[in-house]
Amino acid sequence: MSIKPTDKIWHNGRMIAWNDAKIHVLAHVTSYGSSWFEGIRCYATKSGPAIFRLREHVRRLHDSAKIYRVEIPFSQDELCAAMLDVVSVNKLESCYLRPLVIRGYGNMGVMPTKDNPIETYIAAWEWGKYLGDEAIENGVDVCVSSWARMAPNTLPALAKAGGHYMNSQLIRMEAEANGYSEGIALDSAGYVSEGSGENIFLIRDGKMLTPPLGASVLPGITRDTVVTLARSLGIEIVEGLIPREMLYLADELFFSGTAVEITPIRSVDRIKVGKGKRGPITEKIQKEFFGIVEGKTPDRFQWLTPVAQPVAAR
Repeated sequence: MSIKPTDKIWHNGRMIAWNDAKIHVLAHVTSYGSSWFEGIRCYATKSGPAIFRLREHVRRLHDSAKIYRVEIPFSQDELCAAMLDVVSVNKLESCYLRPLVIRGYGNMGVMPTKDNPIETYIAAWEWGKYLGDEAIENGVDVCVSSWARMAPNTLPALAKAGGHYMNSQLIRMEAEANGYSEGIALDSAGYVSEGSGENIFLIRDGKMLTPPLGASVLPGITRDTVVTLARSLGIEIVEGLIPREMLYLADELFFSGTAVEITPIRSVDRIKVGKGKRGPITEKIQKEFFGIVEGKTPDRFQWLTPVAQPVAAR
């Protein structure tokens, strides 16, 4: 999905033009993948644009950096304010936000040093449905990937780090090459982990299952949202190891994530999931989720942060 450039990007405390957001080819990040980022959605509501679960995303960004011994030179409050500014300055009603922290140009060894500055960027652009508009209702066809997620004690799965997404690219490209919309990766022990950039939920006999964080799963903000919504609706949630074959026996399956939001899965490895279409529990979760983020139902969990009126670029 192509990006339509917006006017300003936030860089280290000030607004710069979109085309001025550049790094050196020998920045540490380009050779060694040393970056940490978030994907955050801002939704158009009746009361104006509002960012979904802003503080939780910013906290995870700080957590990801901390695991890699990086201290972001901006507090969580400062980053939250900066993201609100980016939406306002660019006069966006709805958008996708990308805060990005990188190790910059300096030392060229694998070992980063104080000579590699920590650069912080925040960009925003208009972005539609990640797997297509029709996927939200009709679902997608996926496969189990031949690529596994990172084994424990190799790369820290709890961190949302740029280098980790080399694994995600392999999963997604393989799926695309074989005619699927997405791939589902197993963990190193052969249990269900997640998609290339999404968490996964399985429904069987009215019970909702999802892999635990120990299955090389990123602690998704939308994953937590689904768990909270399900519990509020009286749906039993179980976090536990899921054998691969349970994907074929599920009554319903769906992905969750900032980009995919709540997207049903209609088949796995050409085996139909349930009736081969969005199931009733998935639809119920979608209705609750979109009702809140689009401002159609009360924000009973205080997940939305309203965007103030445009501020002066600085």
